[in-house]
Amino acid sequence: QVQLVESGGGLVQPGGSLRLSCVASGLFFSIRDMEWYRQAPGKERELVAGITRASSINILDSVKGRFTISRDNAKNTVYLQMNNLEPEDTAVYFCHVRAVEADTMVAKYYWGKGTLVTVSS
Repeated sequence: QVQLVESGGGLVQPGGSLRLSCVASGLFFSIRDMEWYRQAPGKERELVAGITRASSINILDSVKGRFTISRDNAKNTVYLQMNNLEPEDTAVYFCHVRAVEADTMVAKYYWGKGTLVTVSS
């Protein structure tokens, strides 16, 4: 089992910045892909950014140039630096990782519980 704990959400004014963190813990052999999703009220969950263990990155077009994803493999942590935030970025942000379980060596996906980001003046 893998546990994911997100932090860093909150209330910020338009144009402001936040840095989200997600730490993975538990019994796993390795963490493969690490991703951030978001879900705004009344909308479907969408992929915001993803990063492989080799640091290959994909990112949502609407946040390119404003959001940056990074990871620290030694700390089993993924970050999402969000700059120049807009009201449309308001959502619950979820961490999503693919981890290889230590006992079965099977790769599975796990979700965090989410952290709320509210962009409002």
